[in-house]
Parts: sequence; C-alpha cells; structure tokens
Amino acid sequence: MKNSSSLNRRAFLKSSALSGGGLLISFSFFSKASAQTAPGTQPIELNGFVKILPDNRIQIMSPNPEGGQGVKTSMPMIVAEELDVDWKQVEVIQADLDTKHFTRQFIGGSQAIHQGWKPLRTAGATARQLLREAAALQWNVPTSEISTEAGVLSHSASGKSATYGQMAQFASTIPVPTQVALKAVKDFKIIGKSKQQVDIRKIVSGQPLFGIDTRVPGMLIAMVTHPPAFGMTLKSVDAARALKMPGIKAVFPIKLYNEGYEKTFFDTTTFPEVVAIVGRNTWEVMQAKKVLQVTWKPIETYTQKRDMLGRKITETVPAGLESSTGHQAQMAAKKEVPGIVRRKDGDIESAFKQASKIIERTYYGPYLAHNCMEPMNFFAHVTKDKASLAGPLQKPEFSEQTLSARIGIPLENIDIKMTRLGGGFGRRSYSHWLIEAALISQQVQAPVKLIYSREDDMTAGIYRSTYTATYRAALDANNQVIGFHVKAGGIPESPLFPNRFPAGAVDNYLAEDWTIDSNITVGSFRAPRSNFMAAAEQSFLDELAEFAGKDPIDFRLELLQRAKDKPVGKNNEYEPERYAEVLRLVRKKSNWDALKSTKKLGVSAYFCHDSYAAHVLELEMKDGTPVVQNVCCAIDCGIVINPDGAKNLSEGGIVDGIGAAMFGKMTIENGVPQSSNFDTYRMIRHNEAPKKIDVHFVKNEIDPTGMGEPAYPPVYGALANALYKATGKRNYRQPFSDNL
Repeated sequence: MKNSSSLNRRAFLKSSALSGGGLLISFSFFSKASAQTAPGTQPIELNGFVKILPDNRIQIMSPNPEGGQGVKTSMPMIVAEELDVDWKQVEVIQADLDTKHFTRQFIGGSQAIHQGWKPLRTAGATARQLLREAAALQWNVPTSEISTEAGVLSHSASGKSATYGQMAQFASTIPVPTQVALKAVKDFKIIGKSKQQVDIRKIVSGQPLFGIDTRVPGMLIAMVTHPPAFGMTLKSVDAARALKMPGIKAVFPIKLYNEGYEKTFFDTTTFPEVVAIVGRNTWEVMQAKKVLQVTWKPIETYTQKRDMLGRKITETVPAGLESSTGHQAQMAAKKEVPGIVRRKDGDIESAFKQASKIIERTYYGPYLAHNCMEPMNFFAHVTKDKASLAGPLQKPEFSEQTLSARIGIPLENIDIKMTRLGGGFGRRSYSHWLIEAALISQQVQAPVKLIYSREDDMTAGIYRSTYTATYRAALDANNQVIGFHVKAGGIPESPLFPNRFPAGAVDNYLAEDWTIDSNITVGSFRAPRSNFMAAAEQSFLDELAEFAGKDPIDFRLELLQRAKDKPVGKNNEYEPERYAEVLRLVRKKSNWDALKSTKKLGVSAYFCHDSYAAHVLELEMKDGTPVVQNVCCAIDCGIVINPDGAKNLSEGGIVDGIGAAMFGKMTIENGVPQSSNFDTYRMIRHNEAPKKIDVHFVKNEIDPTGMGEPAYPPVYGALANALYKATGKRNYRQPFSDNL
C-alpha cells in the first residue's frame, strides 16, 4: 500500500524552466519535530533543488554540510528513489548556505535523515508526478496510465515514451501537483542498497574539498593568539617586534561580540578577545606569533544572557584559574547534598530501607578534546557592504546570524560556501573562528584565511564537560531490583537523562542532578551527555547483574520486559521491545551464549538519538595490555538508507569510542589545558583498533532515526565490562588506561 503526502500552507514546491530547456524543481517543506531545546530536535524546514537537464542528467542539491557521516550521498538517494531515476544519472551538488530557501542546514543530533525523510521523499515524488502529468497532457492519455522507470516515462498502450529530460521543459509550464503517492518500502530500488560516497574519488585523489584547501588571489593568512589560561583576558599588546618579521602585514586585537550581545545556543564564551596576526603565508605568521608580546589579566565574574533556541537563560561565568583537582573535589562534595529531583517514581526511601542488598558505585569522566583531523579554519572576504566566506561548519545558519550582528552586514549580503568538514563531532557547531576570520578581513580590507594550529585548536576549547554519576540499587531477597537511584552532575552541565532506561522498569526510581559554574568552555561532543551516561549506566547494570547472579543480557532483558508489560510512569523515552531486540540480535550474532564462559566478553546497550545500539566486545590481555579482538554491533535505526555508509558510521563510532574510553583526557591546571598536541593527548592508534567489527541492523519498516551517534556511547560500557572479565577489576574512572 502506497503512502500519500500532500502539501499544505507551510510547504511549497515550484517549477521553472532552465536555460537550454531543462526543468528546475525547487522545494521547501516544514517537518514537525518534538518541541525540545536540544539541537536537532526543533521543527525544521528543509529545502533543496532538483535539476533535470535535456540530456536526462539529474542534478540533486544536497543542503546539509558533509562531515563524513554520508548525508551528501544518503539525502539525494532519498530524492532519487521517489523520483524513480537510475542512481548513475544523478550528480550531487553541495549547496551553499541559503537562508532564503533553506533553513536548518546543519548536521548534529543525528537528525539529518530522521527529519528529512518525509520532505525529501515528497520532493522526489512530486517531481515525478509533475513529469507524469506533463506526459499525459502531451500524449492526451490519463496520468494513471503513465509509468516511470530509470528516468523514462512510458505509455504502454500507445507505445510512447520519453526521457525526463525530453519532457522537462514542458513540465516546467504546468501547475505543480499538491498531492502525491509515495512508494511502498517493498518497491525501493535505491534506498537500502549500498552506494559509494559521492566524494570518494575526490578524497582519495587529494582534490580540494576542505576549508583549509581554500585559495584565492591576494589572500592573506591569519592566526590568533588567545589567553594562555581559561579565566584570563587581554590586557595589552606590544606588536613592534612581530611587525618587523618578514611578511607580516598587521597585528591587532579583536573582540568577538559586541557589548550587550545576547548569545545564541552556539555562541561560545571561549576567549572573547584575541590578538590577530596577519601575513603572507602560514610559516611567516607562525614565526611572528612566537615573538608577539601580549600581557594578560584575570577576568572578573560576569553574567551573560543566552537564547537557547527560544529558551532565555542567564549564565554565570566565574573568575579564577580552575584546576581538574579542584573540580573533582567540588564534584565529590555534591555527592553529599541533595540534587534537583528530575524524576521520582514510587517510594524510593522505603525501597532502600527494605532492601536485602544495596549496591552503590560512582563514575567519573574527564574533559575531552575533539581533535578534528582538520584544525579550525575559515576563509573570509569582507568589504563595505558584502561578505563572502567559505569553510567547514556544522551549524552555518546560526553562525551567519551571529556574523551579521557582529559585522553589521545584512544576511542577504552574506555568502557562505560550505566545504567538507575534516571532522566535526560537535566542535564545528561553534563558529568563533568564522567570526574572527571575518573581523580580521574587515580590518585589513583583504581576503583572509584564518588557520588554527593544532596547539590553538586543542588549548582554546571547546571540550566535553567533566562528569560524575553515582548509582544506587536496592535488591530484595530474590535479587529483584526494587529501587534505583541515579544522581549525576558535571562542570558546567549535567549529563542526566531522567526518562531513559532503566526508568520505567523499576517501581521505585529517583533521578536527580546538579551543575557547577565554570569558565572552562564546553560544548557538544559526539552523542552529547550520552557518551558518559551510557558508560556509567551500562557498567553499573553489569555489576548489578553479577550481584543478582544473572547473565548480564538476561538481566537487562528482564528489566525491559517489565518496562514493556507494566511500565512505570508515562514519560519513558524508549520503546522496550526495540531496545530488547538489539540485545537479542547481538546475543545471537556474537555467539554470546557459547563464548561467554571461555572468552572475555563485555556487553552494553543504549538508546539515544531515537535509535538503539548494542555491542558485545571481546578482548584479551597481552603483556598487561588489552587487545580488542572483536566487536559485534546490533543497531535499530529504522530503515537504513545506505547500508555501507551506516556500517562505516558504526565502525567509526566504535573505534572512536574505544580510543576515548581508553586514553581520552584533558587535564586543567590553573586554567591551563595540560595537553596541546598528540604527544601528550593520547589517541587510539591503528594497531589498537578492533581486529574485527561486525555490524548488523534490525530489519523493519520504521522511518529512519539517528545513525551518526548511537553506536558511539555504548562501546564505552562494553569495553569496561570486558576489561572486568579480563582483569577482575572494575573501572569507575575514565580513561581506563590510567587504571591498568
């Protein structure tokens, strides 16, 4: 049975003729989403363009930035499927930022496919229907008798046929249909079939794709010097020596924001005043930066207003030079005082009083640096009344709004070209380097490419918050969980998700949290907050299963069965059956039951970004070093658009998660990040990656959900649980390598 989709007053589609006789389909759709404040969950409007050329080539514009997650391939696949063309006919073009026709052109929250699914399908189907109606009018036959396949229109009774390209010009002259039929899942020819990433040949042949590749005539190179410590700001600059260095054109301070500016969700507090050095080339600027004499002073405590996607808040940024040791003491003290209750079911106090066993464990996670392969960079050419920019961004629309306010140029006169991201992971959601580049160009009145060194990138934030969580469980005489209490917090944000599993599976449940203000700049990090909570929660559940004398998969499945049969509360975020199914699938595919007594296996499962992931990780200890042999992964993300792409995302998340769990740590001393390059910030190496990764998808016809992040959080817990099996020692603090 086919789905139908109609256009309403908030959705439109129009057609026009291309020079040379083709058809241009422009479409804009409003897609409803849950009204939450987290990025990626707001109602979005998604736009795009389809061009059908006379020679029957199909050009599909990809609106969202590409950062390795594959949306530049998978989003056009969805359009092409409903358009009913051969994928070989399709040419994918990266869209520029276009706030007139596009909104929510961002990546983050694993929402691109989830939110774009229906709008993109409707766009393709509407274009196909327009061509069918055009053919029907030309051939004087009913539209219902016109079939399509691989970009060809056919009328079997008369034997007439035409390519989309041949019919395109006439189709541009007729009204756009307002109601169209979408394909049944069983009829998909492109969706669900693996397609090579559209940029792969350019990547392997070294063609320019990334922001750092940008070059234009007359372009200058810029770098910035930021304070040596969080909690400090600019006092004075002596540029005399630096200006005498070869090739140096200018040295001057810049302020990132205007006085009184209300920050938005993605405006950072990272060092709002820096010193710019501008010269002919990167080497000369780096040498001048070394001799630049800058004096810094401590900041004073201040407050700032922020618009969190419609929710107005006031933040406090405290003075002082903070340290990780001090942070840990502050977090430990919070354990002893009540937190803010976020959810409470049943009588938690009585449950713990009546318990036969009480298990309590506290987990800790440090600051983490993103360490994108391509350091932060951006090109800018700002003139009196126009700004042209190019570079890697995750949230370009929001960045453009901040830029417009800062440089005083209206949005319609700002042009941002989106380049491929050399890594994002949340780091490129925050665009202070774009603003810096534009301000520098505006000051020197020339095109400028701003480049951060690796040391700049690593020591100027933005980090994952440092977190801690204490879990307590009450068991009765039959080893049934009768009470569950989680208290979590962080600096400066809380990682708690009060309505996720095992909420809803225990009669007596309490979730509370707290935060501590800080001047250390933090922000989104792959699977924000989930990356810590999954590790803590799944480690605790494993230990709880051991105390209960149960197989760890059986233990989780029993809780999920309870949540399914007799759920507690009404705000549970997850679907118990889908959660249980990934556990059952990973149990089968990993051969858990046969191997658990002879191999060092750890299991973990987690729900985030509307998807479910479970891992079984096998490791061995060799000369005191853990060696990950195999990771078996099961994922339910609904319909999988591009299986190879989805598999690659899972594999990358697993390797990335193992590396962060084992080695990731940014320590702060007196406001100074203690790692500035890869000699001191340990990353996973090729020979430390799993020897084998198996990825399996639950097959269903549920609309697609998140894929870029869900595989990442649970691997922390699977690794922790396997390490326990191999060493007999539980890990409560990250990175795990510190505990071996």
